[in-house]
Amino acid sequence: MTATDDFTAQAGRYRGELLAHCYRMLGSAEEAEDLVQETYLRAWRSYGAFEGRSSVRTWLYRIATNACLTAIERRGRRPLPSGLGAPSDDPDAPLVASPDLPWLQPLPDALLAASAHDPAAVTASRAGIRLAMVAALQYLPARQRALLILRDVLEWPAAQVADLLGITTTAVNSGLRRARAQLARALPKEDEVAEPTEPGRRAILDQFAAAFENGDVSALADLLREEAVLEMPPVATWFAGAQTVASFFGSHVFTQAGRYRLVPTGANGQPAFAAYERGPDGTYQAHAVFVLTLTGTQIARIVIFLDPGLLALFGMPAELGTPVPGPARP
Repeated sequence: MTATDDFTAQAGRYRGELLAHCYRMLGSAEEAEDLVQETYLRAWRSYGAFEGRSSVRTWLYRIATNACLTAIERRGRRPLPSGLGAPSDDPDAPLVASPDLPWLQPLPDALLAASAHDPAAVTASRAGIRLAMVAALQYLPARQRALLILRDVLEWPAAQVADLLGITTTAVNSGLRRARAQLARALPKEDEVAEPTEPGRRAILDQFAAAFENGDVSALADLLREEAVLEMPPVATWFAGAQTVASFFGSHVFTQAGRYRLVPTGANGQPAFAAYERGPDGTYQAHAVFVLTLTGTQIARIVIFLDPGLLALFGMPAELGTPVPGPARP
């Protein structure tokens, strides 16, 4: 076996969970993919000098975390609109777009596929990636973000985190207390509510897709929790309250039945849809990615990422009826 084969055998199994780790740190699927590539390139170049004083997994996390910390220094956090100011209670309020802001991005579930024979890798890649959680993490300073992810999401021992970050165990514990307090203030309460069972989940999603495709605002309103939230990055304006959200859709989105088509997918471990909008020629073109938060029998939050380019990351075609190439891979 060559050194390259040995490196691939030892390190390749961690790709999915490293992608999730970088995404939690950065809030961008595209940046996370780039840094995972950079992590593997750095690790491959130095594999000959790897002495095995830590596991390959810990060694890769050290490289990835340091790369993320450097990347965060070059730019600010990636928020959602709800992290920038108060919601609007006027469904006819002018929409303020901020296309130059580095917005939080969704992460396609398909990119987190890990080896079926490695349950630990599957667990590590799926934990702590819900959209609200990743958005809340963006409020933390970079090192606090890293130690909270390593301690509370991945459940590493404090001594191991201290060694990875080059700090003391005391510093890890004190930093973790501050990070937990900040996270509790930033994390929406809806994220603590249990999701419905699978049959109930499927029914809600089917009803949502039908209401949206039929332009049926009454049917949509029936699905919304009283405190429902609508966010639409890169639009900074956001809305809270079922009546306000439903009124916005009724006035500005549901202008005609059949305007949109929704294709089910998954993002951040949550239900999602790839949305297509009918153009003047009658074809349906890539429009947005919807990520939903379900609580009980209702929808608590709808985040609509108004970026047609994201659909390629989800393996979706630019136009309905064209072949699907499969999800982008890191």
